[in-house]
Amino acid sequence: MFGGNSDSSNPIMWIIWIVPIVIFVFYGQRIQLMVTSGEINKSIEKLQKYKDETRKELLDYLQKSKASGDVSKKVDRFLEYFTIMPVDIDPNGIMPKIKHLLRSREDYTRNQVRLLAENITPLEASKIQNLLEVVTSLNLLHKIVRHLFLTAKRQNNFPLILPLQMMLPFIMEQADALKGAVSALKAGQPIGDGIGPMVVGKMMLKSEKKQIGLDTVYAESDFEGRKLCLLKAEGPSATVGRPGDAVEILVAEKNPQTIIMVDAGLKLEGETSGTVAQGFGAAIGGIGTDRFQIEEVATKHNIPVYAIVIKQSIKEAITLMTKEIADKAEEVESQIYDTIRENTTPGQSVIVVGVGNTLGVPQ
Repeated sequence: MFGGNSDSSNPIMWIIWIVPIVIFVFYGQRIQLMVTSGEINKSIEKLQKYKDETRKELLDYLQKSKASGDVSKKVDRFLEYFTIMPVDIDPNGIMPKIKHLLRSREDYTRNQVRLLAENITPLEASKIQNLLEVVTSLNLLHKIVRHLFLTAKRQNNFPLILPLQMMLPFIMEQADALKGAVSALKAGQPIGDGIGPMVVGKMMLKSEKKQIGLDTVYAESDFEGRKLCLLKAEGPSATVGRPGDAVEILVAEKNPQTIIMVDAGLKLEGETSGTVAQGFGAAIGGIGTDRFQIEEVATKHNIPVYAIVIKQSIKEAITLMTKEIADKAEEVESQIYDTIRENTTPGQSVIVVGVGNTLGVPQ
């Protein structure tokens, strides 16, 4: 009446249950490493493909620009250039060192581009310089991911591969964005990051433009009794200019009471692209030298800094500007004027900075 289950004494069923447990205990980590390795290897192959394709597109573009000599060797040599950041054990005075280092690299890159293709326009030179940065970034991503993967595989170390597995989706998102940026750069079309210069460029259309720094221009206009200094990178070249230097000069010459900065900002997942947000502080990306300059001069002269950002994904920021982002230009301009009305009085001066890559955006 209380007979037991005959399967519990069946040796075949016993083997079916016990063997997988034994395999999992002794070989589970190795099996998981093999599965994860297969997924990561596919991503590495994709990064290799992106690197090769963008390199080929760059070489083709250089040939169309009538580049001289063996450009493939010159480009490959450029891809291996590196930058050694200054010693930061004592942080006092490190920002000028970083600024000097980056400016030296920028100047060198600009000269190398002109050596690659002589007698090209500044616009074409800036496009080639940006394409070089894209190929270099993809080359670096590929090398780093491959290094971490091969190190973990060689040591048969699953815990070492876990951080790479977690970061890989973000790395591939960045790689996809870089790959997608090539077509817009070659065509000289505005990218999402150019929404700040687009807004300020529109505000200065009817004003006289003056050079105030390398690849940087400004214009003066009046708004309800306030004196506006409108600042942006010089378009339509693919450049961000040098807004830090320009703001320092304008603060010394114009004695502004307010600084307003307009820039693209990375959105969080779930946020709508093109959302406009207002805040405080220097809205500018990069390694931080220009931001440091603006914060330093604003603090020294007790000038409040207001920020207006147009939110977008990293892919939207460096690929062709979408309609949703471009349509926000008028709304942002309106918010700039509202901020001026609310925080200044007639007779005062305001600096408005359009931050971002001004490719395809004139002024």
